Amino acid sequence: MLTATLSLTAFGYWPFEGERARAKPGTRIKVDDSQFGKVLYSGRGQAIYYFDREKSKRPRCYGSCAAAWPPVLTKGRPKALGKVRQKLLGVTRRKGGGRQVTYAGHPLYYYAHEPRNVVFCHDVFQFNGLWLAARASGKPVG
Repeated sequence: MLTATLSLTAFGYWPFEGERARAKPGTRIKVDDSQFGKVLYSGRGQAIYYFDREKSKRPRCYGSCAAAWPPVLTKGRPKALGKVRQKLLGVTRRKGGGRQVTYAGHPLYYYAHEPRNVVFCHDVFQFNGLWLAARASGKPVG
């Protein structure tokens, strides 16, 4: 039996093909409290930000910008938790092929040096633009 399985997989056949073909899980986005009210976080508790230089779904943060402000990436369809609106979640392609999560048409980012469940970097000017915490409404924190 082992010999048959090995030879079948060597030619690209897998008896449980349906399991491999399942959609990959998407990044989970939730709402939680902060000193700025309720804002978006990843399912793991990392605060999520908008970059005000981006006026469309097309990301502009690459290189040293993306090192400081990593994009919120996903392998599958993003999933809304709690009061996050599923219809506002989307995906855009980054240069290089990565899939970045969007919310209300805005690409989403984390701050690389921020602990979980904390919003330190709201209203920070860096890389020629403001970084603003994102609300479930789709608007940035004012």
